[in-house]
Formats: sequence, C-alpha cells, structure tokens
Amino acid sequence: MALNNSQYDEIMREYQRRQAADRQRLDERTKKALAAVPSLRELNGRIAALSVARARKYLNGDDRAIDGLREEIAALSDTRRALLEKGGFPADYLEMQYACPKCRDTGYIGSEKCTCFRQAVIDLLYTQSNIRNILETENFQHFSFGYYSDTVKNPSTGLTALATMQKLVAECRDFLDNFDRQSDNFFFYGDTGVGKTFLSHCIAKELIDTAHSVIYFTAFELFDLFSKTTFSRDRSEAEELKEMHSYVFDCDLLIIDDLGTELTNSFVASQLFLCVNERLLARRSTIISTNLPIDVFRDTYSERVFSRISSGYKIRKLIGDDIRIQKKIAGIRP
Repeated sequence: MALNNSQYDEIMREYQRRQAADRQRLDERTKKALAAVPSLRELNGRIAALSVARARKYLNGDDRAIDGLREEIAALSDTRRALLEKGGFPADYLEMQYACPKCRDTGYIGSEKCTCFRQAVIDLLYTQSNIRNILETENFQHFSFGYYSDTVKNPSTGLTALATMQKLVAECRDFLDNFDRQSDNFFFYGDTGVGKTFLSHCIAKELIDTAHSVIYFTAFELFDLFSKTTFSRDRSEAEELKEMHSYVFDCDLLIIDDLGTELTNSFVASQLFLCVNERLLARRSTIISTNLPIDVFRDTYSERVFSRISSGYKIRKLIGDDIRIQKKIAGIRP
C-alpha cells in the first residue's frame, strides 16, 4: 500500500489547490481592506519599495544593504496592523491564512512530511476518509448531555450518568488542549450505546481539523491487518501492508473501537500488547473502547495487556441508557 507516483501526485495537486485557494482568499481580503482603509495602499507600497531597493543594492555588491531591513519592515508591519485594527479588521487580516500552519500548506516541514501529509496518505490509501462523513455529525458541536440521566448513578463513584459524562468531556477537552505537549491515553468501557464511539469521534474530529494524523479501526479491522501483515505468503502484498502497519504505530492518535467483538486468541492478545506497548514507549496517544467489563477484559487479553493499559491509560467507565434506543423512541435518525 505504499504510495505510487500517481497517488503522490494526487496528494501534491491537492496541496497546490490549497495554496492557490490561500492566495485567492488573501487577494480578496486585501481588496476589501484597501477599499475600507485607503492609507494601507501607500503603506504596502512603501514596504514593497523598501524591499526592492535594498535587494538591488545587495545584488550590486553592497553587503550591508539588508542590514536593518527586517527591523524596518517589522516597524512598517506594526503600523499596518494598527491601521487594520483601527479600520475594524483583525490585526493579522493581511497575513496568509493556512489550513495547516505547521507546513504552510506545502505538505513538508523542511524535508520531513508534515502530519497533515500523513493524514492525506491515510485518507487516500486506507479508506479512512469514510470517517470524515461520520465526523460531520458526530462531533462536539452535535454532542448533547440530554441523553444522560441525572438520577442513574455509578455506585463506585457516586456520580450520576450526567455528571460522569460532564467530567469526562472536560477531561477530553483538556486532552485536546494539551495534545502537543503531553501524551495521554483513554480506555473507555461501558454498556452498548452509552457514547464511547461518539466521544472518540468527537476527539478525532478536533485533531484532524488541526492537521494531526488520526487512524480509526474497529478491533476486527485492526487485527485483520496485523494477521495479513504477519501471515501473508504473497511477498508483494506483505510489502504493500508494511506502510499501513507503520502508520498504526506512528500516527498521532490511534482509535481502537469495539475491542472484544473480534475473535480473540493468543495472536490477538500478543498483537494488542505490542500495539499498546510500542505506542506508550513512543508517547503516541491511543483511545480504546470496549463493551467488556474490566474483569472480563483482563481475563480475555491477559494480565500483561491489562497491566500496561491500567498503568498507561485513563480508564473511564461510561454509564447510562442506550442512546440509540432513546433516539429511536424519539424518532431521531441515528
């Protein structure tokens, strides 16, 4: 599944389209600002003329021509920002706005592929793009606490289903706010339909929108990939699977959904330990969700797996009534 030339070209064409759109939006903002604040035109001309004049001197052999240029332009730029704010515009209104500020919509930071490029590869090769349609409705904007009871309580914490989810959503928000500064992991468990997958999708949406690489797998899909990578006798197929295998370990966030629905055996348990352990060591965040009670999970996947998860993950139990049934009763389409 490595990128071939046409696939690579397809991704790079998308970056070219992004850059063209960035420039077009800046042109439109510039026209609007110049119409509202005419003095900006003269100031922009001074900045351009200063840069050109100094460049000519430098090319003609004056090595000191660019001394102080940065400071002079910075001073003029400060004046421009002040004029914009006085005219009712944001101070950065005439600066280029990028979909990915990290790489400035080029796909690369120096010679390294940006995380947004990695996500583009994931979307192109591994049918992850279908999750984007789901994320249009399953996100924090559409999240509702109305499905969680304020009377049903978790006996071990004393918190109601509503209070439990309010606390957990706050934790997830904090997880997102600090995502680039610290590595955290979540293990969501609870009955079917209490919002484990929906909450994972909310987190995925926020990270993808901020140019992080996210891979979502059901447990069956993940272990099917591991099985094919390990046991395939077709050399070309094995080579094709290697890149996806590496993305599982290297992506910014890996979501393993519905753990416990796959056919579990010693191979699955060993591969789960490998995945969990390697990502913990690499300080890469992972979210795991399961319908299994904790004791059943431990017995199913071994004490060794459970030990790594209990020591490296925030284990959170979700409680409440099945939201899918609540929606069906209310006549709301899932």
